[in-house]
Amino acid sequence: MTNVEICIDDVEGAPLAEACGADRVEVCAALSEGGTTPSIGLVGQILTAVRTLAVTVLIRPRAGDFVYSPPELDVMCADIAAVRALPAPTGVQVGVSVGVLTPDGRIDTGALDRLMTACGTAPVTFHRAFDTLPDLPAALETLVDAGVRRVLTSGGAPTAVQGAGMLRRLVGTAAGRITVMAGGSVRGQNVADLVRITGVPAVHLRAAEPVSSAGTSSATAVSYDDGRRTVTSAGPIRAVIDALAD
Repeated sequence: MTNVEICIDDVEGAPLAEACGADRVEVCAALSEGGTTPSIGLVGQILTAVRTLAVTVLIRPRAGDFVYSPPELDVMCADIAAVRALPAPTGVQVGVSVGVLTPDGRIDTGALDRLMTACGTAPVTFHRAFDTLPDLPAALETLVDAGVRRVLTSGGAPTAVQGAGMLRRLVGTAAGRITVMAGGSVRGQNVADLVRITGVPAVHLRAAEPVSSAGTSSATAVSYDDGRRTVTSAGPIRAVIDALAD
């Protein structure tokens, strides 16, 4: 059975994903910036709202590149510690998602080792910073050696469908030692073929739709609201799960 992870930035998205049959959520903030570390309050409230759903928390202190200074790594370790200290329902697995690179475009093994130590027994995902690397099969071996549990990847292409050939190669290289999770425009209409062609055991998607803002003010010329926002939607989640069940 293919594992399904939903990327969310809203507290209501977690119980919705669970009700739709997803296996895990990745909790983020600032998805318009590619995702950053969510507030500890958001993660805590999500953990009170789920019963069986696994929860992965993105640890990314800022937008931009994935080359972090020692103080930024301190922040990442502190965020990991804060996440690990939160109470979780029995049976709910809590993990983190990280990605650290060197200035010359390799996995920063020193930084990754430090983060892995901070994570302890919590499962670790290496996120799509992986897709910027020049030799993905070699990078996968680095992640295996580091003890990373799964890697989120499009096979180095703009979308998972376009990277299907590399995804298939990575699944073969992984040989069950690390989970290759396909992400990048995964949808109900393409997920079954993607899984069949590549053999990936897991997929990741953002299931969002725009909604109108709850309220707007025109009292002054200052506004922080363009009249709509995005929320997690059941439709795309169910479409993927239904396609995988056929």
